[in-house]
Amino acid sequence: MKKSLHCILLLCSILFIMPSTIAQIASKTVTGVVMDQKGETLIGASVAIKGTSIGTITDVNGKFTLPVSGKSAIIAVSFVGFETKEVPAAQSSKIVLIENSNELKEVVVQVGYGTVKKKDATGSVSQIAAKDFNKGQNVTPESLISGRISGVNVTGGGAPGAKADIRIRGGSSLNASNDPLIILDGLPLSNAVPSGSTSILSTIDPNDIESFTVLKDASAAAIYGSRAANGVIVITTKKGTKGRIKVNFSSQVGVNTVANTVDVLSADQYRALVNDKGSAAQKALLGTANTNWQDEIFRTALTVNNNISVSGALFDKVPVRLSVGNVDNPGILKNTSFERTTTSIAINPVLFDNHLKIDISGNLSFGKNRFQDENAVIGSAIGFDPTQSVYQAGSRYGGYFEWLEPNGNLALLPAKNPVARLNQNESRSTSTRKWGNVRLDYKLHFFEDMRVVAEAGIDRFDSNGYTQVSNLSANGYQAAAFSSGNWTNVGNYSNYTDALQNKNLNTYLNYTKKVGGLNVDATAGYNYQLFQKVKYESGETRQPTPNEDVTTDPDINLQSFFGRLNLGYESRYLLTLNYRRDGTSRFSKENRWGNFAGAAFAWNIAEESFLKDNNTVSGLKLRVGYGTTGQQDISASYDYLRRVTLGSINTQYVFGNTVYATARPEGYNQNIKWEELSEMNVGLDYGFFNNRITGSINYFDKKSSDLLADVLVPDGANLRNQGFNNIGSLSTKGLEFSIESDIVKTDNLRWNVAFNTTYINQKITDLGATVPGFTGYAVGDISGGQGNKIQINSVGSSPNSFFVFEQLYDANKRPIQGAYVDRNQDGKIDDGDRYKFHKAAPDYTFGLFSTVNYKKFDFTMNWRASMGNYIFDNVSSDKGYLLAGLRRDTDLSNVSSDYLNTRFTAEDNGTQRYLSNYFVKDASFIKLDNVTVGYTFDKSLLKVATLRFTLGVQNVLTLTKYNGIDPERFSGIDGNVYPRARTFLFGVNANF
Repeated sequence: MKKSLHCILLLCSILFIMPSTIAQIASKTVTGVVMDQKGETLIGASVAIKGTSIGTITDVNGKFTLPVSGKSAIIAVSFVGFETKEVPAAQSSKIVLIENSNELKEVVVQVGYGTVKKKDATGSVSQIAAKDFNKGQNVTPESLISGRISGVNVTGGGAPGAKADIRIRGGSSLNASNDPLIILDGLPLSNAVPSGSTSILSTIDPNDIESFTVLKDASAAAIYGSRAANGVIVITTKKGTKGRIKVNFSSQVGVNTVANTVDVLSADQYRALVNDKGSAAQKALLGTANTNWQDEIFRTALTVNNNISVSGALFDKVPVRLSVGNVDNPGILKNTSFERTTTSIAINPVLFDNHLKIDISGNLSFGKNRFQDENAVIGSAIGFDPTQSVYQAGSRYGGYFEWLEPNGNLALLPAKNPVARLNQNESRSTSTRKWGNVRLDYKLHFFEDMRVVAEAGIDRFDSNGYTQVSNLSANGYQAAAFSSGNWTNVGNYSNYTDALQNKNLNTYLNYTKKVGGLNVDATAGYNYQLFQKVKYESGETRQPTPNEDVTTDPDINLQSFFGRLNLGYESRYLLTLNYRRDGTSRFSKENRWGNFAGAAFAWNIAEESFLKDNNTVSGLKLRVGYGTTGQQDISASYDYLRRVTLGSINTQYVFGNTVYATARPEGYNQNIKWEELSEMNVGLDYGFFNNRITGSINYFDKKSSDLLADVLVPDGANLRNQGFNNIGSLSTKGLEFSIESDIVKTDNLRWNVAFNTTYINQKITDLGATVPGFTGYAVGDISGGQGNKIQINSVGSSPNSFFVFEQLYDANKRPIQGAYVDRNQDGKIDDGDRYKFHKAAPDYTFGLFSTVNYKKFDFTMNWRASMGNYIFDNVSSDKGYLLAGLRRDTDLSNVSSDYLNTRFTAEDNGTQRYLSNYFVKDASFIKLDNVTVGYTFDKSLLKVATLRFTLGVQNVLTLTKYNGIDPERFSGIDGNVYPRARTFLFGVNANF
């Protein structure tokens, strides 16, 4: 939109600044060039002699020629998005304009099926543009906005290309999807990905993204109805511009290092432990090596990210942008990697005297992934005996050390050599994604107040991959055939082909009219979307029992009718009304359709006469909104249907010489229906000192009802023990605050700081009809014991609260093994003594972004913080006691260093030790995510290009009380997870 305004300004300048006027004044002329702070020339900038009607515009090279009448003449230069600058005519050979970030904020923001000026937005809408994105190594787009927008929490993983979990205002559901709706250039995306792919955003090159717009409250998102319960993120990619051809090349190299590892006993510490506590047989098993198994599986890796783009106008009329990008991201865990090559094209012609606007975007992405069984590999490295060597001479398992039984056969119970697992197991996948959207926007010639808009988009995602286990691998033996009393390793190979497709069609009418001081903007339309599982095939060979099953998913169809009315009176009083009627094939005819609506009112107080010319308050807008949205995105696609399935090869019935397949009815819920969300939002947008300081405050209160949850059902109530039901309600209340300011702003120095914080309080208010003694639905699987769950969803508590026993401590504050509080005072310790203790989600989140520009230098850093979030240390609960290391006389395992704090020896009272509140730790943190220093060389170094060089560090430091590897875990459970790397960066950006 910024570029569109540039074009409008250029046209107006041509129409209203007449060159003939210039020729009549004087014969003396001055020449110069106008550019931005990066050295980019500005085309179409307005250059005028102050106090006269003499003026011109800069040409395609940013140059101008202007007649002046005297040495004292002052030249005024202006350009949309930049601050106007005045210089004496004698100093006009090179004029550098400074961007006016506040002006850019007030241009437009993306909303459902259209745009609106930010100052006229009535809902809670936040936008962040490319220039404000997080710096550093951004392999996937989610990291561009992490910590930047109040109410938006982004939690990424450590694996290369890993999916980041995005939550807007805490989400809204228990078991249905909590992922926001993501709309890419008008195409609503599916949250599903084919096998072997990491996420829906991992195929997108962050270098191609122009802006993110987040619709946070229901009044803003209601026009998207059924898919907007968790908020909406609108992603707009970069487009072509009119004018000369511009080429941008960026290259970045990152050195990824291991920032932290799990603290376990060293080889010497472990020897001392076994010699002190172990049996004679266990002592005899000790080796002579000093192996740090985590050092053996992790590495330093080099990531390279390149992108080149070309933009300009074909035939001087058709804006086009073409880009090609490649990222090669090896993981810090050996033999893991992510590689992506993308190509995108955008064509945006305007035809028929600006009546027809066409936006065409096409994208092609190729991906290569290499995976490992991360939990198994990292878990083995944490627990493997540090006194053993990686390799063993004469080993028939590829030369790797493995634990054997006395008879020489492979021991099945101990963990397998993690280095062997990395090198002998290979899982690879390749993917191809093709997506694009065509948008036709036609303003009727015979009725110019009316526009007809049609959009058609398609997203096809194909992948194929395989997993191969060496015939020398100990893991292959576990899946091998048992013959003559011996395990015979035949290796293992499996492969798959998977394909998903998403088709979308929008058609709508838009009517705009200004009548006196009243602005009317009305939209009405229809949306059709089809999600298809196009193909899924799998096969396994060299296994004793091949898998004969073929997995298929049914198509999901969504159809909707929608409308919106915007009314604005003199830019002071603004009203928005939304309505959408949605239908989904996931529910029966009786429950298929849902109705969702929203209303919002805004009062632009700053436009009132008593504040119109106020020098202090430059912006003040009060917003009030209420809306409803829906949720139907569950894994049970057609749960309302009665189904009969054929049994597997293990449930066949043999009668004589004939084998008959058995059939059984499946459970179903014919009454399953929409989960609904209603939300109220009150907000205040403010600006002070000519918008030198800007920000917003929002209070929201939302309630999810008829929650879709996968829960246990009473015996005899259904043909299954568990399934999706509409069971209750969830309340979420919160407060958001954001502020941004140019603390220092001069020609040579600018310091900008942006800060945001969010408070969220989420409670389950109802779980439907329950039986006496019901405490809640257990969730949160953990390692250790059999089928243990550490969290619970219960009425009156936050979702995923920890459900634990209360540990007792001695006088030295050391936990007493097997000693817990008898909370119900019945004289025994059992499940009746478990209680809810803290939660995984934070109460407060914070984000701080600071950038300093001094002449050609720039310095950027961004911080994040979280308070009130807790984590369950599953590494220590599973591996932090003596029996975890000395379980058998035939093999040894290392233990977590937490054993030195607890001296826990064995499992007590079954599973109680695994569920102690001792392992629930405060995970509040402060993180310095990124520090970047840059220097820009203008065209004085290379006449054909401006160059910017950057140095930076990512994942710089973490301040926290938590002793584990990382306090930031989305689930609240810290198990054997892939750690985030610390990255040292070098980059170069060239503009031609």
